[in-house]
Amino acid sequence: MESKRQQKFAGVLQEELAQVFQREGASFLPNTLVTITRVRVSPDLAVAKVYLSFFNTNNTTLSINTVNAHSSEIRYKLGSRIRHQVRVVPELTFFVDDTNEYVEKMDSLFEKIAKEPRQKEEDSEE
Repeated sequence: MESKRQQKFAGVLQEELAQVFQREGASFLPNTLVTITRVRVSPDLAVAKVYLSFFNTNNTTLSINTVNAHSSEIRYKLGSRIRHQVRVVPELTFFVDDTNEYVEKMDSLFEKIAKEPRQKEEDSEE
């Protein structure tokens, strides 16, 4: 369970990182829209896990590796934006948020189940 302080700080990080990716993300991920879906912060506010969703890309693994390769540059730009609000700029680790893929997979499974012929319930009860 995250404290109010962690949640508040995560919200600030999410907003500021969104601005960084919107303005400067095209330099290392051209033609790709990056959405920050969630930010989790450690209790000491020194480490932040950032979950990203990519649109208009075929290879999310390559995209997340590119973002991780530029993590120090992203952290520096984040630090210049929030330097008056925090004591320490957190160490950033980026992960792929696969929630949309999971939802699509579950939807396809439910559709498949719905299309299967149902057995007669009356026969099984007798």
